[in-house]
Amino acid sequence: MHGAVAEVVAFVLLAATLAFAVVRPRGLSEAVAAVPAAVLVVALGIVPLDAAGDALRRIGPTVGFLAAILVFGHLCAEADVFTYLGGRAATLSKGSPHRLLALIVALAAAVTATLTLDATVVLLTPVVLTTTAALGVIRRPQLYACTRLANSGSLLLPVSNLTNLLAFSASGLSFGRFTGLMVLPWVLVCVAEWLGLRTFFRRDLARPAANPRPPVPAAPRYALSVLAVTVGLFVLTSSVGVSPAFAALAGCVALLVPRVRSHGIQPVQLVREASPGFVLFVFSLSVVVDGVTRHGLGGALSHLVPSTTSFAGLLALAALAAVLANVLNNLPATLALLPLVAGTPALTLAVLLGVNIGPNAAYPGSLATLLWRRLLPADDKPDAAQFHRLGLLTVPPLIVLATGALWAALQVLGPS
Repeated sequence: MHGAVAEVVAFVLLAATLAFAVVRPRGLSEAVAAVPAAVLVVALGIVPLDAAGDALRRIGPTVGFLAAILVFGHLCAEADVFTYLGGRAATLSKGSPHRLLALIVALAAAVTATLTLDATVVLLTPVVLTTTAALGVIRRPQLYACTRLANSGSLLLPVSNLTNLLAFSASGLSFGRFTGLMVLPWVLVCVAEWLGLRTFFRRDLARPAANPRPPVPAAPRYALSVLAVTVGLFVLTSSVGVSPAFAALAGCVALLVPRVRSHGIQPVQLVREASPGFVLFVFSLSVVVDGVTRHGLGGALSHLVPSTTSFAGLLALAALAAVLANVLNNLPATLALLPLVAGTPALTLAVLLGVNIGPNAAYPGSLATLLWRRLLPADDKPDAAQFHRLGLLTVPPLIVLATGALWAALQVLGPS
């Protein structure tokens, strides 16, 4: 199958896959629709079998790390790392909602950077719910901080987001240089997110805490030490050309050691926490997106992607990536754009700004945002109009700010 017919069929399959992932009827895995769609794309000849195999091999190490870090984050949660950090934030806030918001923003940014945005959404959000309830403050600003920083706070490290891992592979940058170029955009965006939330929710933050002195949880010193060492191993393994998945696996083993004597290891639960359904979804989505890009979308985007690494060129590309993320979702947008900028680090990182910050503008932009919304109790579900108003007010200036910071970092450090 070729030409316009192949393009239409591939687009329909991609739309159906994404719609199913957004709605997830009866809680079914995203893979239920994605795997058949990928099989159809290959069976109909839209993507040749050998090309599909190449796509799966390219994304394999990235997805392997994703599975490993999800398990590591789960083990950190079971070791009470997040409960402790949330409790410390509550104590340090001294009953001030403004101070608590700043601490939650910093905590969400740190968790996202080191343990991926999934840890912030799935593991930190419930802790924030508990922490704000213990303090007796209006929790809306802090809950929004979780989803906002899960997306925009994932700019720092190659391991912070699946989109980062894909961009890291395409950029040709070392772990250290990637981080060096992204640290200024990350810091400025996190600060700007805090200021935006502080301004937008100023009325909610004006009410003092009802219980300013919640109990302080004990520090899980062993688990915190393992977390610190594992983050260091991410840098070390990547610098010598070894997949950071091995560092994440080492961290998992270290956290499991104390549980061996107590027979506290549940293999089935660990496999479930690796999210095999989502792993299959990512694999399948890479094949479906390949079908879309090779029959029309890739050519259309190639005319829109700038070739210059000037500030204007980087901004145009970041804006294009942000729009595409909100139309297609950030993962398909990343898969579609990266082949067009591979080998040009500056353009690759500009794409990353758009696909990580852009999803804060609308629900469909990121699967993490959709998951965050599903996890919230009925009384705390975000108002759609409020969510999108905040997104449209803040995302455009954040894109400009981050692009300017990236351009400045490139002038100082160089592109490679």
